[in-house]
Amino acid sequence: MLSLLAIVVLIATLMTLFYQQVSRGVGSGIFVVVWLLSAFLAPWLVHPLSLILLAAGVAVINHVDLRQKFISKPVYNALGKVMPAIGDTEREAIEAGTTWFEADLFSGRPDWEKFSHINFTPLTEEEQSFIDNEVQQLCDMLDEWQIFHELKDLPEEVWDFLKHKGFFSLIIPKEYGGKAFSPYAQSRIMSKIATRSLTAAVTAMVPNSLGPGELLAEYGTDEQKDRWLPGLAKGDEIPCFGLTGPEAGSDAGAIPDTGVICKGKIDGKEVLGMRLNFAKRWITLAPVATVVGLAFKLYDPEHLLGEEDELGITCALIPANTKGVEIGRRHYPGSPFMNGPINGKDVFVPLDAIIGGPEMAGKGWRMLIECLGAGRGVSLPALATASGEMGYRMTGAFGRIRRQFNTAVGEFEGVQEASAEVAAIAYTLEAYRHLVTRSLEDGAPSVVTAMAKYHSTEMMRDLINHGMDIAGGRGIQLGPRNFLVLPYQSTPIAITVEGANILTRSLMIFGQGAMRCHPYLYEELQAIQAEDKEKGLQEFDGLFFAHAGHTLGNMSSAVFQALLGTYLSDAPANADAFSAPWYRLINRYSAVLASTSDVALALLGGDLKRRELLSARLGDVHSQLLIACAILKYHATLPRDEANDAHAHYALRRAFSLAHNSLEAFYRNFGFYGIGHVLKRLFFPFGRPCKAQAPGDEQIRTLGEMIMSPSSVRDALAQPAYIPSDPDDAIGRVEATYNKLLEVEPAWLAFLKADGKGQLDGNSVLEKLKDAASKGIISEDQVEAVNEYDAMRYDCLLTDAFDKNLKKVKVHAERPIM
Repeated sequence: MLSLLAIVVLIATLMTLFYQQVSRGVGSGIFVVVWLLSAFLAPWLVHPLSLILLAAGVAVINHVDLRQKFISKPVYNALGKVMPAIGDTEREAIEAGTTWFEADLFSGRPDWEKFSHINFTPLTEEEQSFIDNEVQQLCDMLDEWQIFHELKDLPEEVWDFLKHKGFFSLIIPKEYGGKAFSPYAQSRIMSKIATRSLTAAVTAMVPNSLGPGELLAEYGTDEQKDRWLPGLAKGDEIPCFGLTGPEAGSDAGAIPDTGVICKGKIDGKEVLGMRLNFAKRWITLAPVATVVGLAFKLYDPEHLLGEEDELGITCALIPANTKGVEIGRRHYPGSPFMNGPINGKDVFVPLDAIIGGPEMAGKGWRMLIECLGAGRGVSLPALATASGEMGYRMTGAFGRIRRQFNTAVGEFEGVQEASAEVAAIAYTLEAYRHLVTRSLEDGAPSVVTAMAKYHSTEMMRDLINHGMDIAGGRGIQLGPRNFLVLPYQSTPIAITVEGANILTRSLMIFGQGAMRCHPYLYEELQAIQAEDKEKGLQEFDGLFFAHAGHTLGNMSSAVFQALLGTYLSDAPANADAFSAPWYRLINRYSAVLASTSDVALALLGGDLKRRELLSARLGDVHSQLLIACAILKYHATLPRDEANDAHAHYALRRAFSLAHNSLEAFYRNFGFYGIGHVLKRLFFPFGRPCKAQAPGDEQIRTLGEMIMSPSSVRDALAQPAYIPSDPDDAIGRVEATYNKLLEVEPAWLAFLKADGKGQLDGNSVLEKLKDAASKGIISEDQVEAVNEYDAMRYDCLLTDAFDKNLKKVKVHAERPIM
């Protein structure tokens, strides 16, 4: 028994040393002292053989030559045989962009001091004015039903407004006539437009996303900037960017389109240029573009530019009317924004068409990876956030207006199970938008933006599906009255573009995250694959032991927090009683994620990249921890009231529940002789933490009621959106009816209760209301208001009916006589 206690003491000492990140030399000394003291409990610890083994272990760990000979070099050689080589394309993808706070979460020890100084970006006066004026005016001009089903395009006056009011110039520097708005402002602009018209939002977002404008501003030569940016800023030039094609969608790096450096004639003069052959598809704005960005593989077989035969992926910019370019046809992705193919055969352009000039030949892949952040981190999450804003408002209002079995449908618990999800997801999307756009202020964090693209659009899909379930037949029937079906119809677009969601989750989030966010992994792989093996070993030795200490420290942290509670860990200095426990729970899951990832990497090595189900689950955990950080940061910006706390609490429980579900699925499927089960028992010996349980019934009922009621959260989510007041508008009709209900609800419910009991006489609603007033059930001055509400309510529930050819909407019938 005493021997067992001695072993426990030694293990606890090791864990504490790793947890406290004590240096190797000091830690060895402390461990030796504890070993000798433990001999009072277990005398065999000072047996000569035990002391020899202890001395040998300490010597090997602390002596460089011995350590490299017996540990580092064998591991180095073994890994060199099994680790896959990193290709140039993969290396560029890994090295492109920056890391942000997601790296802290992956490290197992978030730096909350750093996080506490991250503040959401406010709008400048100029940005706010643009939203309040130009964006508001644009939204007033839009009729999405007309755009979708009559024009199949934006009206000409809308095109002119977009071009000449600066909507295509949000990212262009001011010196070229652009607005140079912040990522947050861009997101706010796009989401407000999207609450009115997805078609207009996509049209406006593409020139401000991956495309010539961003690439020119970031990499273009002075001559290229002077040539193109003023025209793009004024809307005289309409850009598109050709990346994907029939043979290259998600695997954009495999594009078969080619450019060959050769000599040709332009305006009768022989110049050095490129002959391009390409076939692009799914290119937004292509049918109306005047300038085309292209990605292709560039070759130099005659060595006219250098010594390399193949230069790699290159980006160029050419006028759409260049000879040999075929452009103008349209695809129809279900939403009528301009999208179509571009083809080119033997298109000759000068070398200065390369964005950044000839010296940027072959560097296009890195350029594209770094510039994908706008689409992934701003534009598509903005569309998702818009769906959250309007989904919250319309679902809550409709749930209160629509009645069945003499009860508001939003009061049924089955409906509340869906509406609570709508409320929590909308809150999460708004929070996530703030944090992700803030990250883009500090660089181009490729992992953060990949997370944002995937999780925002998937949350949008869930939210809209829940909204459709609640709206029922009212949401299914197409027509200008339908407030939900057009976003539902367009959801697959956001899921698919800018890297299909399956690819993004399965390969990118953890695949890039592990390499970019891990403090040692990528540098270890570089050392392993170094041509100078002696130098590589020297670098690997330090990295490997630092990595081992990092892993054991995180495992110790995870076990300590599991056994002793998270209250021992840190939280931001500005955390309050609500947020501090959640921040500490993030610490625990961060340590678990880091430890589990290192075990997986150690045992699977390069095979982890092919075990996509496993790596995707680890990516889900990483993503949900960042989402939890966003929720906590956003919660602190809103009024501290019951509604804010309830929404944040549900959203946090949802995030941690999803994270824990992913961990359990990982452990269950990991294999390796039950190691997954060992890790689960090690990190969660008492089972799932309470705060990682899925939201309970009481929380569901609470949010199900709140989404139907005025609150600080309802106001906060409405503030960035376009909320029309026109009662003949699809959204305005629901909004006006809801506001009228709030005005008359006590009298309305009293009337319904009396009528349900058969206490009222009359052949119409108005006659019964007058009878209710005469009997003192409602007051005389409430009769007209309640009658007006009932007419609005009935009209709000109607769906459109057309003629037999589905061309013309027929006039609706009057409210039936009761």
